[in-house]
Amino acid sequence: MAWNEPGGGNQQDPWSGGGRRGSGSGGGNGGNNQGPPDLDEALKKFQDKLSRLMGKRGKRGSDGNGGGSGGKGNPFILPGVLVIIVLIIWAGSGFYVVDQSERGVVLRFGKYHDTVSPGLHWSPTFVDQVTRVNVTEVRSFRQNASMLTSDTNIVTVRLSAQYQVANPRDYVLNVRDPEQSLRNALDSTLRHVVGASGMQNVLTSTTEVKEVKQIDEGGKVPDMPETVEDPSELPVVTMTPPVPDSLLSGREELGPEVAKRLQESLDAYGLGLRLQTVNLESTQAPEEVQDAVDDVIRSREDRQRSINEARAYENALQPRTEGEAQRLIEEATGYRNTVVSDAEGQTSRFLAVLGEYQQAPDVTRQRLYLDTVSEVLGNNRKALIDVGSQNNSMIYLPLDQLGKPRAGGSGVDSQDIRELESVSQQVQNEPLSGGDNGSGQRQSSGISREGR
Repeated sequence: MAWNEPGGGNQQDPWSGGGRRGSGSGGGNGGNNQGPPDLDEALKKFQDKLSRLMGKRGKRGSDGNGGGSGGKGNPFILPGVLVIIVLIIWAGSGFYVVDQSERGVVLRFGKYHDTVSPGLHWSPTFVDQVTRVNVTEVRSFRQNASMLTSDTNIVTVRLSAQYQVANPRDYVLNVRDPEQSLRNALDSTLRHVVGASGMQNVLTSTTEVKEVKQIDEGGKVPDMPETVEDPSELPVVTMTPPVPDSLLSGREELGPEVAKRLQESLDAYGLGLRLQTVNLESTQAPEEVQDAVDDVIRSREDRQRSINEARAYENALQPRTEGEAQRLIEEATGYRNTVVSDAEGQTSRFLAVLGEYQQAPDVTRQRLYLDTVSEVLGNNRKALIDVGSQNNSMIYLPLDQLGKPRAGGSGVDSQDIRELESVSQQVQNEPLSGGDNGSGQRQSSGISREGR
């Protein structure tokens, strides 16, 4: 018969422990079935065990089973033990460790209490709130925006910023979202700097801006050589004159200027951040007008290339003209020095002759006469010969003078050759000694002709 069928008699529930409540008497009707364990009895047993642990045993009853009613224990023991356990758990949960790269900001009841350094620390749980902040990590982000310049042009600027946490207290308490505040401050500062600068000052390098300014002022391009053979070696300026009242002098100044102004804004806001660098990645015109900007740049390059070619021609021609001018100056200086020296020499000679003349006038006069005659006759091409009292015929033929050129042409012409032949024929026909007046006339005629 199944255990749960009626009339089971002494059959017991298979889940029954067979124990009895209270005294050892039976449960009656032969059925010792029991329900679920009593919670009150289980709690009482737990209290008894705690009492034994605390050194207080309960008094046993008079019944032999030892399950009779005993003496009551202290009712505050169990809550006290629970409180102690809770306190131990609460105290253990207050220990925390701050890493070497971090700082801990402690808030007590929501108010700033302290900033702890790296190491092991303790704070009361549910009283203090600790926020760990990494102060050695270099964080970065990029910003890309389009904005207007002072000459009402649109430029697209892309830059990146790197920063660190300098003050953990300000970083945690002053601003709800420091990173977003930093992005907003960077965008505002960038628009202010670009808006106070011209488009060419933002797109072009500082060196090229200076070159354009010097060209506009009538000067030369810096670092340009004096002589250039290849015009392609000269620098090419690819921009129009920049805005005169621009805040920037070139795109290299954009990053430092933005970093300086942004750090001032961060300090004013109290973000607790310190900028490391602000790097300018690119500056360009909007994509919609980039082709037109490229065309303008190419036209400027062609213009500057023509200017460079003209300058190269100027530089190549200038040394020759300067050399020619220097040569003429030196020739004029030499001629002047020659004339001055000759005049000074003649003056000195005249003064010397004057002194001699004052000492011996007759001798000096005779000497001057002889020198003058010698100088005059020495430059004369005619020969005067004294034939003596015999009046002998004599032919003088200056052979050394025949080959020299005359003032009007070559040294010897056909007429001179014919005259020489006629004179030679006369000499062969006439005697060498004696002669009449006619021969003398012929002689003088021949000498005069030959001495021309």
